[in-house]
Amino acid sequence: MTIKVVGIGLEGKKSLNDQVLEIVCSANILVGGDRHLSYFPEHKGERIKIGDLNQVIFEIKEKKKEEINIVILASGDPLFFGIGRILLANFAQEELEFYPNLSCVQLAFNKLKTSWQDCKVISLHGRDIELLIKELKKGSEKIALLTDNNNNPLVIWRLYQQIKIGEDYDIWLCESLGDKSQEKLTKINSEKDINLDNISHLNIVIFLKQKIEDNAININQLPIIGIPDNYFKTFPDRPSLITKNEIRLLILGKLALQEKQVIWDVGAGTGSVSIEMARIAKNSQIYAIEKKAIAISLIRENCQKFMVNNINIIHNSAEKVMATLPSPDRVFIGGSSGNLKLLLNIIKDKINPEGKIVIALATIENLGIAVEWFKENKWDYEIINSQINKSLSIGKMTRFNPLNPVNIITAIKN
Repeated sequence: MTIKVVGIGLEGKKSLNDQVLEIVCSANILVGGDRHLSYFPEHKGERIKIGDLNQVIFEIKEKKKEEINIVILASGDPLFFGIGRILLANFAQEELEFYPNLSCVQLAFNKLKTSWQDCKVISLHGRDIELLIKELKKGSEKIALLTDNNNNPLVIWRLYQQIKIGEDYDIWLCESLGDKSQEKLTKINSEKDINLDNISHLNIVIFLKQKIEDNAININQLPIIGIPDNYFKTFPDRPSLITKNEIRLLILGKLALQEKQVIWDVGAGTGSVSIEMARIAKNSQIYAIEKKAIAISLIRENCQKFMVNNINIIHNSAEKVMATLPSPDRVFIGGSSGNLKLLLNIIKDKINPEGKIVIALATIENLGIAVEWFKENKWDYEIINSQINKSLSIGKMTRFNPLNPVNIITAIKN
């Protein structure tokens, strides 16, 4: 006989239709956790409580030899981060029948009246919360988190407050979904909304990216240098794709900007480096060169947001326009699209005497190209390998969260 695996909701019997309820009631053996078994106190068959899974699997295999009717009770959809995966690893598919109920993610999104086909679901049961950090940095629109005692709602909230991703989310704590008398939805706005002593252990946390516009910034309250990353408008699908604050500070220091200079920002991206340069050297002219239309839009929006008017935005490939621009005193290359050597050859003929180039390089290959070029052309250069780690609280502990390594090469034309 096949083993029946029945998904059950928090209302117990009420969550099952007549057909599935009959399957449970006719079982010779009921297998489940304490909560699941408690829904059927009148059941006369044998009961196997789920504890050690290896032992339970062994018992089920032994009972199955007797050709008796075995029903396993599970929460929601057994094949959604549930016991179904373990059963399929221990029994042939033809030995199992699944009768799913609604999953906690389905229930949560329906309560929030939001579609969920594009949701990223992450189980944090015994897993590293780094999974959430990666998804937030991607800018995922919707994230559902299955929590555990270590990665609980308070830990998740504190982590979100610490990482600066350039995007804001509405965060919902959903408890006891499916139990009409106990279910609860709480929008988390501060730690005060999270009382671990009163939260149901049957909870799920939902992240929904906000659609509203940025709040206006107070220009007078901005630092002279080192604008926080989350103040910049960034790519909707990759909000973390920005030259990070700490790296910008290194770049700006190496550029050694002065007033009344011509400065090129090649591969300007969101314009974060250009914005910083424009605010430091207000009497200089910055040329932000970028070939991607979406990035050009972001540069324009950021220029307006930070009220800078000494940035000239150029929508084109750098190699096509640099020869027509005023000769630079400083050049920053943040992106080369695989044309680094070509760009350097053009810059060599345009840059002013004693001009300086600063390049941010993520790959060893591009670093090699740059070093070889500077050697061949007899430029003085210096390399900084930046490997920055930022403190990050995880529960009651603190660890370091690494930024991507960046090589910063500074070169001066002799």
